[in-house]
Amino acid sequence: MNGTSAAAQVIIAVIPIVGIVMGSVVIFFYLLWNHRRRTLLIKAGAYSKPDFNLFTFSLLSGTLLTSVGIALTVFLIIAVEGASYGLLGGIIPLSMGIGLLAFFIIKRNESNARPV
Repeated sequence: MNGTSAAAQVIIAVIPIVGIVMGSVVIFFYLLWNHRRRTLLIKAGAYSKPDFNLFTFSLLSGTLLTSVGIALTVFLIIAVEGASYGLLGGIIPLSMGIGLLAFFIIKRNESNARPV
């Protein structure tokens, strides 16, 4: 006879579903209240667009993704001793990081070349 009861299996199956639903509810209300707050700020004339520095974001995310990709690629090559589908876990963030770093370099050179 199996050591787990049917009720325990149902509870174990329901826990992830409840977690996903509750997480979705929290995200929904965050988005709703943030939208209402912005709407009220715009109506009051006190809204200012948040600053977003694309160059810094590209540099940071590119550097982080490249370092994670290199670490995963090296680990998976050493652990598996050859190329396999598991290597994609390192190559995908590595290529994304290299792409973001290339974007940062191209945009930086483009903005430096433009006359002011």
